[in-house]
Amino acid sequence: MYRNDTVLPFFGILFGVALWYMAYLDGLHIARLAGHQPEELSVGQLGLITFGIVFFLWGAIGYISAWLEGGELRPGREEAEGGAAPMVVVFVLALLLVGLSGLFVNAVLYGLTEGPVKSSFMGQLAAAILLVMTLLLVVYKKFFVDDEVLVEDEHSEVPW
Repeated sequence: MYRNDTVLPFFGILFGVALWYMAYLDGLHIARLAGHQPEELSVGQLGLITFGIVFFLWGAIGYISAWLEGGELRPGREEAEGGAAPMVVVFVLALLLVGLSGLFVNAVLYGLTEGPVKSSFMGQLAAAILLVMTLLLVVYKKFFVDDEVLVEDEHSEVPW
């Protein structure tokens, strides 16, 4: 049928880490040539880091997809596993999400009344909120949503 392989995601993560390491080595080379460590990143380092992040995320999405859908899709319906442990994980993640959201709102209100809040803090807090939301959706999909694989004719109505 359809094989959900993890070879390409592995090489995506490996290539992403290699690009990050190349950016690190580029920074060391620039520091050696300049005689001191510059405070800003070079254009080459930014490009390497950006593409490293893209490949790393692509590999991570591939691994998550393989974990959620299984190694091979087979026609039919598969019941969700459920259980007490996933329910506790969902509860803890929901509490963490509420706490982080409250902290975010508190930081916004503090910034409006007292003065500016560091944008890096707000960005990291928003990223943490999105990460917890993603983990919550992944756990929900894996343990509480039934999977169904449908098989269609090769000559279906789809134009491609």
